[in-house]
Amino acid sequence: MASQTKEPDVAIDTLTEPSQGVVDYLRRPLDIFKGYEKHNLSPDIVAGITVAAVAIPQSIAYASIAELPPQYGLYAAVVAGIVGSLWGSSRHLATGPVNAVSMLVLPVLLGVAAVGTPEFLIAASTLAIMVGVLNIALAVLRFGALVTLASRSVLIGFTAGAAIHIAVGQLKNLLQINEPTEPELYHQLAAVVANIHQTHLLSLGLGVGTLILLVALRRLGPRVPAALVAISVAALAVAVFGLESQGVRVVGAIPRNLPPLTWTSLDSLPDLEMIRKMGMGALAVAALGLVEAVASGQALARRSNDRIDSNQEFFGQGVANLASGLFSGYPCSGSFTRSAVAQQVGGRTALTGIVTGVTVLLGMLMFAPYARYIPRAAIAAVLLAIAWGMLERHQILRVFKTSRTEGAIMGVTFLATLVQPLDFAILAGILFSLAFFVIRSSLPRVYQVVPDRLFRHLVHSAKAPVCPQLAVMNIRGPLFFGAVHHIEEELRHNLEENPGQHLLVLRMHGVDIIDLSGIEMLESTVNTYRSFGGDVYLVRLREPVEQVMRDSGFLDFIGLDHVLPQEGAIEHLFEEVLDPAVCTYECELRVFAECQALKKHAYRAQVPPIERVSLDPAHILGVEDFRIMSDNPNALVLDIREPDEFARGHIPGARLMPLRTVLDVGPDLARDRRLLLACRSGRRTQRAMQMLHTMGFDDVYGLRGGILAWRAEGLPVAVEEAPQTS
Repeated sequence: MASQTKEPDVAIDTLTEPSQGVVDYLRRPLDIFKGYEKHNLSPDIVAGITVAAVAIPQSIAYASIAELPPQYGLYAAVVAGIVGSLWGSSRHLATGPVNAVSMLVLPVLLGVAAVGTPEFLIAASTLAIMVGVLNIALAVLRFGALVTLASRSVLIGFTAGAAIHIAVGQLKNLLQINEPTEPELYHQLAAVVANIHQTHLLSLGLGVGTLILLVALRRLGPRVPAALVAISVAALAVAVFGLESQGVRVVGAIPRNLPPLTWTSLDSLPDLEMIRKMGMGALAVAALGLVEAVASGQALARRSNDRIDSNQEFFGQGVANLASGLFSGYPCSGSFTRSAVAQQVGGRTALTGIVTGVTVLLGMLMFAPYARYIPRAAIAAVLLAIAWGMLERHQILRVFKTSRTEGAIMGVTFLATLVQPLDFAILAGILFSLAFFVIRSSLPRVYQVVPDRLFRHLVHSAKAPVCPQLAVMNIRGPLFFGAVHHIEEELRHNLEENPGQHLLVLRMHGVDIIDLSGIEMLESTVNTYRSFGGDVYLVRLREPVEQVMRDSGFLDFIGLDHVLPQEGAIEHLFEEVLDPAVCTYECELRVFAECQALKKHAYRAQVPPIERVSLDPAHILGVEDFRIMSDNPNALVLDIREPDEFARGHIPGARLMPLRTVLDVGPDLARDRRLLLACRSGRRTQRAMQMLHTMGFDDVYGLRGGILAWRAEGLPVAVEEAPQTS
C-alpha cells in the first residue's frame, strides 16, 4: 500500500535497574578487585596522583565556601573519595567536596549555628550523615530513576546562581574586609560595598596575583595542577616575606593526623532540634548531590561507552557521605572537574579514586605544617576562578536555543538561587522541572497525518489537504489519566474543524502506556463517532497496550476487525468503508495513493449525505438469490457503476444507471417492478438503495459483494461497448 509504507517504531528508552538489595550493593568492592587487571595499575596510580594535585587545593577552597576549616575539606576528600570509588557505579567519578554542594551547605548550617563554633562543625558532619542516610534509603528503594526527572537545566541554573554567590561571598576574603557571613546574597553585597574602605591592599594584590598566575598556568593544559602551584607560590611568598606579620590573613595550622571521629563522646552528639531544623536542607543537599553525581557519571560514561547503574551510584554517594560525616567531613558529591582529569590522564578503574584519597591523606600528613601559610586571599582567588568556570556559558546558550521550556526551568532556578535560600532554590528548580515533565506527559502530541508527495510515509502538514471522510490521527505519548482530557479535546477539535470526517483511524505506535482512563476515553470516542454513523479504527498497537485493551474488554467492544494491520489499512478502508459517492462525485482531492487512479465525475447536484438508516438485511441478497430474482421478468437489474466499468463486464440483461444519475433517472423508473442493484463490491449499491428508499421505492434489493462476488461464483458476465449516459 503506497500511502501506508511501514514506519519503524520509535524506541522508548526506559531506565530499568536490576533487582538489588543492600547485600548486592555492598558487594561492589569485591566486583572491582575480583576483575582487576594488573596492566591497569600503573595508569590508575598516575591518574590518582594527578587528580590529588587538583583535589587538595579544591578541597581547601570548597571548605572555605562553606566557612569550614580547611581540614574538613581534606578529610572529606580522603574518606568520601575512597569510599565513593569503592561503592559507586562509575569507574571514573571522583567523589569529594564540590562547589555547588558546598555553597548549599552554608545556609543550612547558618540556620542552626554560628560560623566557627563547635556546634557549626558538628552540624556540618551531622548534615553529611543525614544526606548519606537519605541517599542509601533511595538506593534501597531503587529510586535511581528519579534522578532522571530532574532536568539538566536545573543544575545549570543553580550552578550559575551558586557561582554568583561564591564570587560575592569571596569578595570579603579577597579584600580582607571584616564582615560577618550572611546567607542572603543582597546582604553580603551590601556589606562589602559599605566596608570597601577597609580593603587590605597587600592581601588584594596577593589575591590578584594568584588569580593571574592561575589563569596563565591553566593555559598549559589539564595535566598542570594550576591551582596547587598558584596557592603554593602564594604561600611561599607569605612565608619568605613574612606577610602574615603585615596583616595578611592565612589559613592557619592544619592538624597533622588521620581523619578523626566526629563524636568522641555522647555529649557531642547533635540534639533532635538540630536534626529537625536541617531536615529540609538535607533533602535539598541530597537532591543536588545526586543530580550532580549521576549527571557527571553519565557524561563520563558516554565518553567511554560505560553504563551507570543509578541505584548503585545512589548507594555509593550515600555511603561516602555517611563516612565523611563520621570522620569529621561534610557533605560531598561527584566532581565532574576532577573526574574529567582522571579520565583525560588515563585512569582506567575505580582504583584511581582510591589512589587519589590516599595521596591526599599522605600530602596532608607530610605538608600540613606548610599549609598554614596559605593566604585566604589566594583561596578567594582560586574560588573566583572556579566561580567563573561554573558559568557554563555555552550550555546556557544551548539550552535557550534548544528549548524554551528548558530555558524557563533554568531561568526560574537561577532567579530562585539569587533571591531565595539556596536549599529552597534547588528544590524549587527540581519541582518546577518535574511540573513541566508532568505537564508534557499530560499533553501528548495529537495530530492529523497525510501521505507525503511520494505516498511513502504519513506526515504532519498543517497546510496539506485532508480527506473529507477519513481522519488519520497520530497519538504520541502515554494514554493515562493525566493525558486523556487533552487527547479527547484534540480529537474533538479536529472533528469540529472537519465535520465530514465520520471515520477515524488512530495510529497508536507512539502510545506505550494506557490505563483505565485511557480505555474509557477511547470507548467514549468510539461511541461519539458511531452515534452519527461513523466509526473508529486502530493501527499499530504496541503489545503492552494491546494486552491492556484485551484484558479490559475494549477489543471486544470495538471489534477485532477494527484493529487493522499497518500494511493495507488505508486500502481496506478505501475499498470497504469509505463512501464511494463522495470519492467519485464530491471530493476533488486525491489525498491517498488509492485516490490517484479514481475517475472523478462532475455532478450537477451534490449527492445527499449517506443516511445511516438500517437497511433490511433481507434486501441484501447473496449471489444465488440475486440470480434467481433476476430471472423474474418483473425484475429490473440496474448496474450503478460508471460506463467504462460496465463495459468491462456486467450481469447479462442489466441496465446501466450510474450512481450519479440515480436522483435524475430514479423518479422515471417503473414503481411496479422489483429493482435489483449491483456495483463492483456492494458499497455503491447500498448508497443507491438508500437514495431510492427516500424516493419511495420499497421493493429494492442489492447484490452482496457486487460483481466481484458474481464473478467469484463463476457466473457469466456480458462484455460490450459502454453505452453513452448523461
